Formats: sequence, structure tokens, C-alpha cells
Amino acid sequence: MEQGAESASPGIDAGKADAVSRVRGLLFRRMLVGIKDGRFFLGNFHCLDKQGNIILQDTVEYRSTRRSSPSPMEQRCLGLILIPASCRTSCHVDTSIEERLSLLSLQDHHDQTS
Repeated sequence: MEQGAESASPGIDAGKADAVSRVRGLLFRRMLVGIKDGRFFLGNFHCLDKQGNIILQDTVEYRSTRRSSPSPMEQRCLGLILIPASCRTSCHVDTSIEERLSLLSLQDHHDQTS
């Protein structure tokens, strides 16, 4: 049997190795993340840790303005940020339908192991 660059290391089960390779495929893609207070962050996906925290780079924050203004959303450039999993309400990446289905199964895997 051939072993590829994405093969599992000793001590890591195949399911985890598959999840890692799917997340690795998202690296440097534009990601839109919503958090509980209503703000959104748009940046390049940099990494995801074991706890589900996301790091985005070249990030722009978008938030709703309460006062009347020409634009209902205010924005500011932030750079590199960490978004805690506990604050996250949504996460969107431009992907194909096949990739979306694959990522949904990754979420199911994470829910079962938590």
C-alpha cells in the first residue's frame, strides 16, 4: 500500500487525518465569520486549533451602525485576529457543493468527539 503526504501519523486515527486534510484545503481562502454581538469578520483563513478557535489574517470587521448614515455597515481593518469558538455564530467560505458537504461531515465529526 502506498503512503501519501497526507497519510496519518502513528497515533492519529484516519478520521482525524482526513479532517486535518479537509481543513488544510481551506487555508488562505476568504472566510466570513459572524459572532454573537452581531459583528462579522472577513479575512483569509489562517488556522483552526483543537478548540475550534479561528485565526484570520488581513481581516476587516463589519458592524451595524445604529445612527443614520449613508452606509448601514461600518468597517475597519484589523489585520490578524483570533475568533474564539464560543463567540462564533456562523462561518462561510466560498466553496463548491462537494466541499460544503465534506465540511458538514467534518462538523458532525467534531460534534461527536466533543
